Amino acid sequence: MAGSVASLDAATSIMANGATRIAGVELGGTKCVCTLATADGTILDQATVPTTTPDATLGAIERTLDGWAGAAALGALGIASFGPVRLDPAASDWGHITSTSKPGWQQTDVGARLRDRYGVPTAFDTDVNGAALAEARWGAAAGLSDFAYVTLGTGVGVGLIVHGRPTRGIGHCEIGHMHVARLAGDDWPGSCPFHGDCVEGLASGTAIAARLGDVPVASVSADHEVWDGVVETVAQLCQAVVLATGAARILIGGGVAGGQPFLLPRVEARLRAIIAGYVELPGEPLVTPPGLGDGAGPLGPIAMTAAMLETA
Repeated sequence: MAGSVASLDAATSIMANGATRIAGVELGGTKCVCTLATADGTILDQATVPTTTPDATLGAIERTLDGWAGAAALGALGIASFGPVRLDPAASDWGHITSTSKPGWQQTDVGARLRDRYGVPTAFDTDVNGAALAEARWGAAAGLSDFAYVTLGTGVGVGLIVHGRPTRGIGHCEIGHMHVARLAGDDWPGSCPFHGDCVEGLASGTAIAARLGDVPVASVSADHEVWDGVVETVAQLCQAVVLATGAARILIGGGVAGGQPFLLPRVEARLRAIIAGYVELPGEPLVTPPGLGDGAGPLGPIAMTAAMLETA
């Protein structure tokens, strides 16, 4: 279940009274999507705000949610945020974005701020865990208990679902910051401010744009050499996921993957090549697009919150 701080009595009362209006907030590195929906995923309203500074962004989110709450009571709130984030409900900084690579957002309180403002049961988790749970509930991972959702966007995030739940421990999955073997002759330092040439530093939209310089990504052909490094990097990420967890499927979404449809078949082929028959892979593609498309992210906080209410 998503990391949450909520009154179980209140959640039970909400379900009993049929008040299923859920406000969901997906905080991404470039934009934030606010979604008003019911627990079955029916979208009632939606609004998008740019991700700029914490005060400006959270203020815009609050104005949107205030409007929904003023029209009719909210039953619960879900927040799926870029990270890293603090998920331990016993921690004093629960709901905070912690050591993020996004400038100005380090140690920003998101979860507690919004929870306290609206006073409803609140689910809080990473944006990719939310998207993964949405895919499990309504999309391409329905019926699967072990899979991964990877987003290739401003950054690289991985929602890792094991036995039907996001992985926990010292925190959430951050395998997007693992280091990988580089292609021969490639010594570009990478763009991650923490790790340089980790997966995010080599294969994110930020990294690709930095590598191309003044050349727009949209103008780059499918056979451009920049994609060779992206494919190699993402395939090694997928290899680690498969070998560590035995994931039955790896869904890859985000702007980079969605904008370059040729990437996923290449990643699939390279993954199978580097696995080299050591692990028997299914005959059908292991690497696929998300079934919900661009809707996986915005529906993530709705799925998280629905799961929280069901288990209350």
